[in-house]
Amino acid sequence: MTKLKIGFTILVTLLFATSSAAQETTTISAQDFKVLIGNWQGSLIYLDYSSGKPYTMPADAIIKRLGKTNKFIFSSIYPNETNANSVDTLTISIDGKFIGTQLVQSKKRFENGIVEIITEEVGTDGNNNKPATFRTTYTISKTFFKKRKDVQFTGEAHWINRHEYSYQRKSRK
Repeated sequence: MTKLKIGFTILVTLLFATSSAAQETTTISAQDFKVLIGNWQGSLIYLDYSSGKPYTMPADAIIKRLGKTNKFIFSSIYPNETNANSVDTLTISIDGKFIGTQLVQSKKRFENGIVEIITEEVGTDGNNNKPATFRTTYTISKTFFKKRKDVQFTGEAHWINRHEYSYQRKSRK
């Protein structure tokens, strides 16, 4: 019986230690993205489906909040391929369960201030427009930001890294 109590105590201690390292929820708010407002410099690595090889290119971002709404404007700037520049709006649903059409699967807030948000949605991808599940992981901090998109084709067990944006906060001069 003593071994059982010791084992139970260790298990409970491990569970509390793990939960104190990160708090996990399944809803988000504009506050989670507010820290991203500003200018960012970094790169984009994406999988070229034609060659099957990753391709890296410089990528910058300017992120603004639309008033006091749950909408953020992401301006993507590609210094070497300006024809690819784009502007997207990230919209957080009122109930905090969606980013656009992506369902929030988890949100972890770590002791060091980093927030990780994972979303998923179903769609089609690849050269043959095959059905797939998309998983987007947002890693947010005051000094760096990553947005990674993974794809799992229907019937497949593994995930493919479709692309990853990796940014550092641009220094103010």
